[in-house]
Amino acid sequence: MINWKIPLYKILVDDEDVKSVSKVIKRGTDWAIGPEIENFENMMSNYIGSTYCLTFNSGTSALHAALLALGIKKGDEVLVPSFTFIATANACLMVNAQPKFVDIEEETLGLNPELIDSSIADKCKAVMPIHYAGLPCKIKEICDITRERKIPLIEDAAESLGSKINNKKIGTFGDLSVFSFAGNKVLTTGEGGCITTDSKKLYEKLKLIRSHGRVENRNYFTSVEKPQYVELGYNWRMSSMTAALAISQLNKLEKLIDLRRNNAKYLSSKLRKLKEIKVPQEPLGYKHVYQLYSIRLETKKMRDGLMKFLAERGIMSKVFFYPVHSSPFYKKMSGINRKLQITEKVSDQILTLPMYPGLTKSQLDLISNSVSEFIEQT
Repeated sequence: MINWKIPLYKILVDDEDVKSVSKVIKRGTDWAIGPEIENFENMMSNYIGSTYCLTFNSGTSALHAALLALGIKKGDEVLVPSFTFIATANACLMVNAQPKFVDIEEETLGLNPELIDSSIADKCKAVMPIHYAGLPCKIKEICDITRERKIPLIEDAAESLGSKINNKKIGTFGDLSVFSFAGNKVLTTGEGGCITTDSKKLYEKLKLIRSHGRVENRNYFTSVEKPQYVELGYNWRMSSMTAALAISQLNKLEKLIDLRRNNAKYLSSKLRKLKEIKVPQEPLGYKHVYQLYSIRLETKKMRDGLMKFLAERGIMSKVFFYPVHSSPFYKKMSGINRKLQITEKVSDQILTLPMYPGLTKSQLDLISNSVSEFIEQT
């Protein structure tokens, strides 16, 4: 294991985080289905601007649950990008549906709305774009298409809590929107996730899916009444300790986002001077929360060289993402769209640099100076 001088991410922890979790532990009860779950769900729905929020034990189980709630099944197709974390595509397979890969556009690195209409066939039952790195994709344009075609829209907003377009937050465009609280996210609980929606029908369906298909009018662990199991469900609940930490994180989320944005602004001011580097952009009206800070270089050889150069100096960098369709697992599958020119081009150029709230000016200078040194030698 490499002891990085500057890791890719580092969580900003304060006393409130510790106190919030300790309080749940010390009370010795309600470690599951505690009051923190509902409190956090209410806080999240208020923050996002959605009617409902439902917590899950991971963003991946939330994606799976979203597809189940919409009734996606064998023989159905879901339009997804290949430039994403593999869980986006895998969730389709988990319900025996087929992910249909659609290429991305280069402004936001999201699903290209100009390609969606022609990609929709009779089997298409949902469209599931992602908001890459904390920047909204062209979700308004995608939403217009799905509404016109009467096809459900799922926002994979795993990386983009707090981002918005013209003051409308990500998580309010889709029929269902999925967030992740994994270790490197803007709001993190180590693992965890949630779904936001305005649909009461989908919300009630998700509650059954999340907890064994059980009707939950009361706390199962403190009730003596006979439980009612009405359909097949899973154990995808978030723990009370996790929710307590999530509440503490949410209370300082705007501070965390501001720190990220300030760090990204400083780093971009240094790196945009290099013509070989393309820094992240923020289209007019868009708010980027910089869950990732990803630059693009001119060639794959240059990108790989910089990655190695930074590693030798103790600075971690990583490729987010290699195309899903080119992974060994998906290469074995038939019927997969492999003509994704922009996806492959971007994946060969992209490199994610360290970005987190606690980065110091000296660390940011070390990152930018190291990148500059590499470019000068190239």
